[in-house]
Amino acid sequence: MDPLSLVRLTALMDRTSGNPEVMVGLIDGPVLTHHPDLASNHLREIPGHNGGTCTQAESAACLHGTFIAGILFAKRNSTAPAICPNCTLVVRPIFPETTSGSESMPSATPQELAVAIQNCLDASVRVINLSLALAHPSTKGEWALEEVLNQCARRGVLVVVAAGNQGTLGSSAITRHPWVIPVVACDQMGRPISESNLGSSIGRHGLSAPGMSITSLGTAGQPLTLGGTSVAAPFVTGTIALLWSEFPSASAAQVKLAITYKAAQPRRTSVVPPLLDAIAAYHAVSTARARR
Repeated sequence: MDPLSLVRLTALMDRTSGNPEVMVGLIDGPVLTHHPDLASNHLREIPGHNGGTCTQAESAACLHGTFIAGILFAKRNSTAPAICPNCTLVVRPIFPETTSGSESMPSATPQELAVAIQNCLDASVRVINLSLALAHPSTKGEWALEEVLNQCARRGVLVVVAAGNQGTLGSSAITRHPWVIPVVACDQMGRPISESNLGSSIGRHGLSAPGMSITSLGTAGQPLTLGGTSVAAPFVTGTIALLWSEFPSASAAQVKLAITYKAAQPRRTSVVPPLLDAIAAYHAVSTARARR
């Protein structure tokens, strides 16, 4: 099944392509901003240790950042999913352009990630996409990460993170945070792929989304097909961006409850989270707004 149809995103995408006032933070590799299939008129850069634009198109960092950006932000007539091209994409690169080839799950230290999230908060984003893993954990770094995630909760900024591709049962400092929405990768039938991490906090707070054989933008002039939780996360991020485009005054809590089914299923116990249902989330937010 088409990945957009699997999670009923097509119906929501038919309603809107996004609103420029909805700012999506992408903490990833730099993006090939001059790619002809990117909606670059709504793209901003937050300078990190590297610029937001690729300097080495063949690097793993540029490839990954451009691929994830394409899922969210490609033009609607491209080969990528192109979920929310009329939102504003705020690129905060975190991966250096030092290695060549493709990496399914790049990583960052908790300290680096905490700084990058703070940068996105300072830029007034509404939702942050983290298609990455944590490396070199430390007590100090995890404390800093927890503090900035608490700040996201206080400010109503949603955080979507890839659950990880180690095929393990457990959680990390970021996937266990109650405000974060961890995302498991599923196949075309909606079943978790074997590489995807699962766990009680992931099942309780998270979602499953398409993560097998997803085609998006490459950096060498041709589309690229990849899989894993990295590519599943932006399906959830893009859905949130479209919900806020349709309901700009909805609270973060309303959107989070609607998209994760928490209002209907407050006590989930499975280690496998439910499948994203974009149009159901739309109706849930609509109903919650009508009751006010």
